[in-house]
Amino acid sequence: MIGAGAAGFFGAITCAEIHPYARIILLEAGQQPLAKVRISGGGRCNVTHACFEPSELVLNYPRGGKALRGAFSRFHPRDTVKWFAQRGIKLKTEADGRMFPVTDNSETIVNCLVTAAQDAGVQLKTGTTVISAIRSIFADGEKGFEIKLKSGEIFRCDRLLLATGSNPFGYQIAQALGHKIASPVPSLFTFNIRDARLAGLAGISTESANLRLLVGQNPPLTQTGALLITHWGLSGPAVLKLSAWGARLLSESCYQATLIINWLPEFNPETCREKLLAVKTEWGKKAIAANCPLALPRRLWQSIVTNMGIGAEDRWAAISNQLLNQLSQELTQAKFQIAGKGAFKEEFVTCGGVSLPEVNFKTMESRVCPGLYLAGEILDIDGVTGGFNFQSAWTTAWIAGNAIGKINLS
Repeated sequence: MIGAGAAGFFGAITCAEIHPYARIILLEAGQQPLAKVRISGGGRCNVTHACFEPSELVLNYPRGGKALRGAFSRFHPRDTVKWFAQRGIKLKTEADGRMFPVTDNSETIVNCLVTAAQDAGVQLKTGTTVISAIRSIFADGEKGFEIKLKSGEIFRCDRLLLATGSNPFGYQIAQALGHKIASPVPSLFTFNIRDARLAGLAGISTESANLRLLVGQNPPLTQTGALLITHWGLSGPAVLKLSAWGARLLSESCYQATLIINWLPEFNPETCREKLLAVKTEWGKKAIAANCPLALPRRLWQSIVTNMGIGAEDRWAAISNQLLNQLSQELTQAKFQIAGKGAFKEEFVTCGGVSLPEVNFKTMESRVCPGLYLAGEILDIDGVTGGFNFQSAWTTAWIAGNAIGKINLS
């Protein structure tokens, strides 16, 4: 098994526990396994999401949801919770559905996986850089794989699991073994926006905003959720989800697009205008900039009205109908130009990977290279933020681990 991340460990443990006669060797190029698990969720590890209905769960995957539908009926978030609970690790559910270990420490999950692998007899070899993996026929006539390491050492195996995440070398191995690769591009990223309306507002967030993304002549993509203003533009769950669904379109457009924000999803331009007209009558003597009648952060409101040319002393009674219309438009249909993408901390996710029709999701075995199995992010599967990417890793690795060991019976 190549790749000691979440999928590699879970596949190795599953295979070794269910089929103890199997000899499992887990190869990792780095000196420290489970690197992405350690940093996920800001160091807390967002293990999975409290969405226990497969038909609803798959809706959180911009790519791969259809293929995962059957897989999730066999191993889904409730099974993940049970798996960790059986090993003494309790998970908690936060208000937004994300699930973390009660310790709020990713090392809890790392230690659990490492211990489970050791107890199951998995041989973990770190610092072992693979330089090639080829299909081979051995001296006894059996077919298998020959894995060559940078050190010159060679491993021979009858089955191979690729769980290399978004590492380009993993794609190269899969391609060399006959697979087509959907070109990898970033997913789950922030938007770089340079706009005077956002200047000086870094750190301000709204609980709910409606976003509409326009990329070229393509149909608009929409998301509603929490929004965070940053030094470089916009972030937060709504932006990250929108970036996932628009990953390929944004890549093709070199991350140039238009973002339309409704800061007040409960309003449309007309109902917002009616609200402002009522405020004009009721709050006539009050200063506009100092008195926000809507559920908006104070500094955001002040930035919006100031950038519209409304002065600190201007009163509600004096605002013209034309300016009132413009204010309503700005609150519900503000246009911003996206000029690039930022990173989502170190928790990058990739859109792209091994073409899904080439994989049997009942076993995770390759349809083009017998004996080759694939799990995790090496597949053309990616989910939105919230624990969904880890869940697809646990599920595909669990299925692969089961299937790999069963072949030993023959």
